[in-house]
Amino acid sequence: MTTSTPFKERAAKHLDTITDAALGLSHVIHDDPELAFAEYNASAAVATILEDAGFTVERGPAGLPTAVSATYGSGELVIGLFAEYDALPGIGHACGHNIITSSAVTAGLLLAPLADELGITVAVFGTPAEEGGGGKVVMLEHGTFDFLHCAMMVHPGAADLRAPNMLAISHLDVTYTGVSAHASFAVGAVNAADAFTVAQVGIGLLRQHLPKDVQVHGYVSDAGVAPNVIPGSSHGAYAVRADTLDGVVAVKPKVERCFTAGATATGCEVTITEPSPAYGESRWDADMSALYQRNSEALGRVFFEYDGPAAGSTDMGNVSHRIPTIHPIIGIECNGASNHQAEFTPYCRAETGDKAVLDGALALAWTAIDCASDPALRARLLNHR
Repeated sequence: MTTSTPFKERAAKHLDTITDAALGLSHVIHDDPELAFAEYNASAAVATILEDAGFTVERGPAGLPTAVSATYGSGELVIGLFAEYDALPGIGHACGHNIITSSAVTAGLLLAPLADELGITVAVFGTPAEEGGGGKVVMLEHGTFDFLHCAMMVHPGAADLRAPNMLAISHLDVTYTGVSAHASFAVGAVNAADAFTVAQVGIGLLRQHLPKDVQVHGYVSDAGVAPNVIPGSSHGAYAVRADTLDGVVAVKPKVERCFTAGATATGCEVTITEPSPAYGESRWDADMSALYQRNSEALGRVFFEYDGPAAGSTDMGNVSHRIPTIHPIIGIECNGASNHQAEFTPYCRAETGDKAVLDGALALAWTAIDCASDPALRARLLNHR
């Protein structure tokens, strides 16, 4: 199959006519960063632009007010394009979700006029709370994606990567409740800050006994108000990562025992909750990932061959356990900054971020066209369920 086809040429010409709308969507989301499950303006913008293009749009699927499900066409091969639009506290779109959203929506707009000829249905999903909350997991378990034959998205980063290896993760919220008192009259006080000190020492000692792929990290968000007040409460958020979800499940009880030790040592009560479903490790589809790379290279992009350890996590990993999925990284010039750094944020709205929106949208659309046009791949995707 050649890289260029009449369908791909038509998609590229169509992109020229909607470039302003594509970049406008990216900029609007970047300028108004909204946190997990509160992406009301972003989800409304996505729903509106798709409705205006003739998509059938459902707002709030899976009981999530800021989720969106939109479809166009009636072909038997259903291709899913995934947008995520939550920002990070304090540093806005330092993971470039504005780029993710616009590239997915724009790819959907490019494919819609071709849907009948390609024999596809185009499905675009707005998925909240990737940074914490697992919107895709909720939608997946609700059956929102059951009709899909494949799932695609692009994610910005410092370099183009075909299939970034990502870790499974489980999130823990920890709250200690003690007894507050004046620091000079501390008899009878129960220090909730000390409980975290004990727990963190325990986690530090535990690390030498953990498998090499396991990571434990977190922070204490509040543990006191003044040096002369014994803290009566404290709160922290932690994460356990491993190469596989089974690895996370095996280690998590050991980490939880460290938090229990903090309560036992100080006399505090401890509450441990999971604010988000666990995220599974990545299982990206090799054939589709290779097609995406070839299409991106046709746009002049150069891919970085990374052979280091797995890093990062995403709720798209859960999708990849059920549906053939790709999640390539699209590179932006970021002057040494990286995702989740404040310095990364402005680049996601700069010229390099805009180029990622357009290249990502076209590469996704071209990859979808390849999936629909390659008889063997099309048959495999149709029969995966």
